[in-house]
Amino acid sequence: MTSQAPTPAYRRLSVEERRTQLLEAALSLFAHRAPEDVSLDDVAEAAGVSRPLVYRYFPGGKQQLYEAALKSAADELRDCFDEPQAGPLLPRLTRAVERYLAFVGRHDAGFSALLQGGSVVETSRTTAIVDGVRRAAAEHILRHLGVDEPGPRLRMTIRMWITAVEAASLIWLDEDKQPPQEELRDWLVEQFVAVLTVTARRDAQTDALVRALAADL
Repeated sequence: MTSQAPTPAYRRLSVEERRTQLLEAALSLFAHRAPEDVSLDDVAEAAGVSRPLVYRYFPGGKQQLYEAALKSAADELRDCFDEPQAGPLLPRLTRAVERYLAFVGRHDAGFSALLQGGSVVETSRTTAIVDGVRRAAAEHILRHLGVDEPGPRLRMTIRMWITAVEAASLIWLDEDKQPPQEELRDWLVEQFVAVLTVTARRDAQTDALVRALAADL
């Protein structure tokens, strides 16, 4: 008589564990496919659960699940810029951009859908989540710069650079992640210094920051 391998014991997940499992399954799908191309059946299959169970945790259906997954991704993006405020600024910024590009590389198509918009599941709430990431990134950078009350020119410069980083990330994905991630990272940090230098010609606050950065080099 042939002996059969014992069936692994089933472990019931807590509510939070199950919700995390479903979000991770959704994020893995959204990472490589546009949101409108992912169904609840796809998420259920990826998580190894039934469709009714997905509805149990996300009674609002695909829209609620997408917004929850987007918020989870947004939280991770915010963490990319959460760098200890110690040591010279540019190495700190380099590490933050490194984490940001690593996130982009992992989420690929999902990142493109997230920033380019136009998805059928895009709403004012999803737009607010994305904008919240941009604002959080700007706040992190200003804290690293040691600026509590940025003037309009400095604030605009930081937000323009963040927009440039997003655009470069999308182009990088379109170009099959060329140039190499490390080169793009360094290039973006150099651009940060460059845009600050241009603004410094018109703004005393930014000029003082550029001088401080030069002293750290």
